[in-house]
Amino acid sequence: MFLAMDTVFDQCSIAILDVDGQVLSSHTETGKRQQTQQILPMIDAALSEAQLKLADIHALIFNRGPGAFSGIRINTAVVQALSVAHDTPCVGVSSLQAIAQRAYNQYDLTQVYSALDARMQQVYFGQYAVIDGEAAIMQPVLIADNDSTEQLLDYDSQTDLDIPVVGNGAGLLTLHDAQVCYEDVSPDAVVIGQVGIAQFMATGGVEAAQALPKYLRNQAWKTLKEQGKA
Repeated sequence: MFLAMDTVFDQCSIAILDVDGQVLSSHTETGKRQQTQQILPMIDAALSEAQLKLADIHALIFNRGPGAFSGIRINTAVVQALSVAHDTPCVGVSSLQAIAQRAYNQYDLTQVYSALDARMQQVYFGQYAVIDGEAAIMQPVLIADNDSTEQLLDYDSQTDLDIPVVGNGAGLLTLHDAQVCYEDVSPDAVVIGQVGIAQFMATGGVEAAQALPKYLRNQAWKTLKEQGKA
């Protein structure tokens, strides 16, 4: 059994799935102002609904970012605390990969660019595709001339290919004439869980100390004082 959570996409979303990805419990509350108060009671409610205890959970799956800094901090901190308390491995899932997976589930798209509004005139960006033998899970594609699968792009940037762009940052880029965008693609904890289970089955999980967030934007997670700004 797997417990998945997301507080990055302006929501508090919790899901419990079995090893086949079947959903045993799933609840999502929109909005981000009450996430710190919502997340633990929602986890307890999901476990109760699935008639499970934390000791029954094989891995804790969480949205590691990039995305909203406070949201990343919340679900990362909760996962780390639960992992330490119950000696349960963790699996961090990219928010951009989750967007791509949601696009596959929702629109049957097998190759996409994911774009998430990062504010400050930029989007978080990555390319994903279903690879044969990967159980219909979107996998990262290395960005040309880059050893990473994720990066920041300025608003109005144009992609190399004219494949679909998905996520709330899609409309902030300059599209090719034949290129389409799906700005309504937004994952929940079920999608986070689906990706995380595939990742866990392939490579296993990590201990709490290695369950780290990914911000992409260096220093931006710090306060202005910590950045040395007035």
